Amino acid sequence: MNPVEIIVKKRDGNILSSEEIKYMIDGIVDKSIPDYQASSFLMAIYFKGMTENETIDLTRSMEESGYVYDLSKIDGIKIDKHSTGGVGDKTSLVLGPILAALGYKVCKMSGRGLGHTGGTIDKLHSIDGFDTNISFDKFINEVNEIGLSIIGQSKDLVPADKLLYELRDVTGTVESIPLIASSIMSKKLALGTDLIYLDVKVGNGAFMKDLDSAKALANLMVKIGNAFNKKVFATLTNMDEPLGLAIGNSLEVIEAINTLNGNGPSDLFELCLDMSKEVLMSSGVYEDDAKDMVLKVIKDGSALNKLIEMVKYQGGDTECIKNPNKFKKSLYVYEYRSKNKGYIKHIDSYKLGLMSSKLGGGRIKIDDVIDYSVGIVLNKKVSDYVENKDLLFTIHYNDIDKLNNILKELDEIYEIGDEKVNKKLILDTIY
Repeated sequence: MNPVEIIVKKRDGNILSSEEIKYMIDGIVDKSIPDYQASSFLMAIYFKGMTENETIDLTRSMEESGYVYDLSKIDGIKIDKHSTGGVGDKTSLVLGPILAALGYKVCKMSGRGLGHTGGTIDKLHSIDGFDTNISFDKFINEVNEIGLSIIGQSKDLVPADKLLYELRDVTGTVESIPLIASSIMSKKLALGTDLIYLDVKVGNGAFMKDLDSAKALANLMVKIGNAFNKKVFATLTNMDEPLGLAIGNSLEVIEAINTLNGNGPSDLFELCLDMSKEVLMSSGVYEDDAKDMVLKVIKDGSALNKLIEMVKYQGGDTECIKNPNKFKKSLYVYEYRSKNKGYIKHIDSYKLGLMSSKLGGGRIKIDDVIDYSVGIVLNKKVSDYVENKDLLFTIHYNDIDKLNNILKELDEIYEIGDEKVNKKLILDTIY
């Protein structure tokens, strides 16, 4: 085969065969196809798209580019959960322990944050000693013993995705639904779980800005999963404001702990309750019974205990989970207050996420060092009424220069109006 002919074929809007797609992916991985041709291939896909079958073939070729994990030694229903990325999204730290307490086996490989979105691995690293780089055998044993493990993404998992994403990032081809879907699903499928739960974020603080695009992505990923005989469903959730109140690594872990104690913010609890119910109902449990089962494992402490067990198994300090006051705190706080009164109409999630990164809580560049104690805690959210000088949010910081760098942006975060705005957290569920 000739890569130029394949590139031209897709450039002209024609359908590629599974053999042609595999040839391109294999060549990109083994470097027999140079970056400039790989970039042209991606650009052709970006402009001409792919059919559902092409995207399935692309996903399969990417999945097979690395090690496909065998989870057959894990007893029970194995679940993986993925979020497309948002601000304040600590759902995995709540949902995983709940499902483990309900008897499911939660197997999750997570990534680090980059840009305005936080990563689950960075959040877990705010726990002293927590090891996200355990061996695969230890991962299997942990899931069998306690029902839950969250580790960093293995280097041998879908190497094609890493190479393609690096090229997409520098060639303006990130926002392509077939490329996004194959990137996510190749990694989920390579891990080998029975059920894949997708949380597709929509809005200002998400990568998918509008509902139609998010629905198209969710539908495609569900169809890809079905083609591989996997049970997949997706929840579309609103990211026009941060999820919960906390933004920043240790601050978000503390909020997850509070939620498992039954004291978390209502939107985070609502989302985790709904997701847990969906998993239970997929196993044949009635909706009302599913809700009662979730509430029970929170009330009796068994869900929180699963988080404690996971932290202990992976070498972390469990005392901070039992007493969140033991997390390292920032040296200073800065309070930002309302300059007028009215109903909160909009919160700029994207800018809040970037502000947390600029404080040191995230990475602007891939090799930036994280400050786990910094971040932002909201006091008011969309549809809340505020008076003049009411506290809107608190900034936790350690470096005055970094604080000064964002002060000029604070007036742009909240939009306040005269009428109360209706808001909806869960926008749709795709099966």
